[in-house]
Amino acid sequence: MAKLELNEYRLFDPEPGVRKIARELYEQVKDLPIISPHGHVDPMILADNKPFPDPTELILIPDHYAHRMLYSQGVPLESLGIPSVDGTPVEKDHRKIWQIFGDHFYLFAGTPTGVWLNHEFYEVFGIREKFNGQSALRIYDQIQEKLNSPEFLPRALFKCFNIEVLSTTDGASDTLEQHKKIKESGWDGRVVPCLRPDAIVSITAPNWKPEINKLEKTVGYEISSFKNYIRAIEDRRKFFKAMGATSTDQGVYSPYTHELNEAEAEAVFQRGLKGQASEDDGNLFTAHMLMEMARMSVEDGLVMQIHPGSFRNHNQVVFKRFGADKGCDIPVATEYTNNLRALLNKYGYNPALTLIVFTLDETTYARELAPLAGHYPALRLGPAWWFHDSYQGMTRYRQMVTETAGIYNTVGFNDDTRAFPSIPARHDVSRRVDSNFLARMVTSHLIDMEEAQKLSKALAYELVKKAYKL
Repeated sequence: MAKLELNEYRLFDPEPGVRKIARELYEQVKDLPIISPHGHVDPMILADNKPFPDPTELILIPDHYAHRMLYSQGVPLESLGIPSVDGTPVEKDHRKIWQIFGDHFYLFAGTPTGVWLNHEFYEVFGIREKFNGQSALRIYDQIQEKLNSPEFLPRALFKCFNIEVLSTTDGASDTLEQHKKIKESGWDGRVVPCLRPDAIVSITAPNWKPEINKLEKTVGYEISSFKNYIRAIEDRRKFFKAMGATSTDQGVYSPYTHELNEAEAEAVFQRGLKGQASEDDGNLFTAHMLMEMARMSVEDGLVMQIHPGSFRNHNQVVFKRFGADKGCDIPVATEYTNNLRALLNKYGYNPALTLIVFTLDETTYARELAPLAGHYPALRLGPAWWFHDSYQGMTRYRQMVTETAGIYNTVGFNDDTRAFPSIPARHDVSRRVDSNFLARMVTSHLIDMEEAQKLSKALAYELVKKAYKL
């Protein structure tokens, strides 16, 4: 049996002086509560508090990081039990699926997914054997036994993980019934929604009009004008805020911002209702709605997040068979200096706005995003995101933004995960990487140990809590 071991110095610099300080900084923050301000965990898990069905359903099926690696090596998504949207039969035997996962786990060596999963196996489930084809079913049975126990119910794990607050991501038309159920249950875990209006903003998308119809049913009035459309979004924001939300989020292809006048906005909106909106209309409408969402954030205090630069559903074969979020989104080059100028010139100095911007284009960190965040009071930089949520990616992020934007114009870490048991693993990686980065600064005499200790706590806990008003 090959033993699974987690070295206590993992992700720390091999240079002894740096490693010693990194370990000391990490020790003071490793047990701090987790603030998870942006992610995609289904609130139903915590509302129902039912046992997780099995390891495959919990760990593999929700995780598009795992899907994409396996798919890239020729493993059909059908064989992984990923539910299809077109009726294509998929594998239902979860032990068989788990065996496939074990047979191919070697593919994740050196990747953040491999780091997270080994942490989950070792720390969450107490596994002491390396996961591979030979051990897969033994480990499956060990995890299954744990999942059948009260200590591994979702709410028990929430407490075990030391999660102080967890934010979900919810559509504009969502009734938030699961959040209501959590509140009414009397449980003291804090789970809050986050408003994601993408489906009602993407005016050229085939499902935009049906989404507007859903929004009409939710708000209880007709949305036949741009004025009523804005009213509906404002009403939803009020509802989300009443349910505990502190933020909104928009996934946009481009961070282009541009303000239309009232007549122009109405004309574009009407073309959308008639199914006649052009690609230019779609770009202008999204740009205007970023301006509108910033205005609303100034008025109601909800933090505004922008996640630009992903070519969603690049693989149309996978999208048509399995739907969105199946690992086939690809980054694109993204520009921020010109695209954000209209929004920042109108609201970037307003103390009522907190705008958190992410990127999948690392070339923009030092050239554009750090200088922008180092100037505009409203702007904060989101952490290394998605493909860069990794040991090297987080390190590059700190190296490229710190000298220009500093630490306090960033917002700590968020895990952005669908895989609930990966939350502590992801935060642990972030705390280790940041501790190591600060240790290098100490050994280079850029900061002293007292400053490093203060910054370490800020990065692990304080910055995210402040930025997201949690």
